[in-house]
Amino acid sequence: MLSLSKLKICYLAGSLGQGGAERQLFYAIQALRRGGATVRVLSLDSGGFWEAPIKQLGVAVTCVGQNRSRLNRVCRIVKALRKEPADVLQSQHFFANAYASLSTFFLNCKAIGALRSDGRFDLSQCGKLGGRINLHLPRVIAANSHSSIEYAVNHRVPRSRLFFLPNAVDTDQFKPIAKPPHGPITLLTVGRLTAEKRLDRFISLVHQLRAHHGVDVRGWIVGSTRAGQDLRPALERQAAALGLRSDTLRFLGSISDMRSLYHEATIFVLTSENEGTPNVLLEAMATGLPVVATSVGGVPEIVQHARTGFLVAENRLDELPRAILELVRNPDLAARIGARARAYVEETHSVHKMPTHLAALYDLALGDHPLQPDTNFNRALTHNAGGSRSTALI
Repeated sequence: MLSLSKLKICYLAGSLGQGGAERQLFYAIQALRRGGATVRVLSLDSGGFWEAPIKQLGVAVTCVGQNRSRLNRVCRIVKALRKEPADVLQSQHFFANAYASLSTFFLNCKAIGALRSDGRFDLSQCGKLGGRINLHLPRVIAANSHSSIEYAVNHRVPRSRLFFLPNAVDTDQFKPIAKPPHGPITLLTVGRLTAEKRLDRFISLVHQLRAHHGVDVRGWIVGSTRAGQDLRPALERQAAALGLRSDTLRFLGSISDMRSLYHEATIFVLTSENEGTPNVLLEAMATGLPVVATSVGGVPEIVQHARTGFLVAENRLDELPRAILELVRNPDLAARIGARARAYVEETHSVHKMPTHLAALYDLALGDHPLQPDTNFNRALTHNAGGSRSTALI
């Protein structure tokens, strides 16, 4: 396997805002820097939340997206990499895959694309033609869920070009703490206030638990809005119509350090209809917080039902309140599930395993031979799937 110390890696980020893909970029850069690799970042925007932390790692960040012209952006990328060559140009966002792939036609380096949701959602955000180009142009694609890999295979991407790169969590920062035995029952959800996160379901859940089950529960929603898709006014109107006061349902906006909220919450809830491998779900599990989530995208790959959390099918959303009630009424069960969730994240998604996964990815991108999967990671996946065979390299 390649030595990271010999590599020059350039990341192409579509954004450096406060999102899950950007957090994973930060973790990857940390791992590469510690391994001795030379790293730089080209970004299609500037001034995002993660730009300063990345620069603090001693990594240069250059904006190449000043002009909206696609051709102009490709020219800027090529110019930057001719000035400072790299072995690999790696896209961190699906919609940047084409930029990375086209640029490497003029450069002596390899391109790696990204697939970060369930596949279907990634393509829908780029339009029919754009989605196909971003899916098929990269020679190698790093995907963070098996469901997205299967989607790509079903859309005629050769399986040999797809690599499972699991999302990582800093398990040294996100860890359990002792909690008082009796505190307010708090449901926490985290995600951009966008349609696919289905926060309307979360609001309805808080209402149902209070109005129909007599549970004195409060809900916290953490997340920012996205340009052109500000759902907060509609969500606030929904909450008001259901009689949920501001002390019962709180919109907390964007929060950079989530640890204290995970520690204060009783249960983490994810109500999305599209997901890859949600960072926030892994973070919550790492803190020992029991989770209840819709069974979408890559979520069933990290939550083993009734063992490391509860899964609810899209066509059985009436089971959401039941799952919450089971955890609220059985604190010992909630504690056991939280402990098992923490152990799973430590074993399979810790940032300490990231150098091995990245080295294997670059081995695939730079070589002409198939890779052997990471056996330790495969063993963990097999355990989580209840014994079914699963591999790190698909």
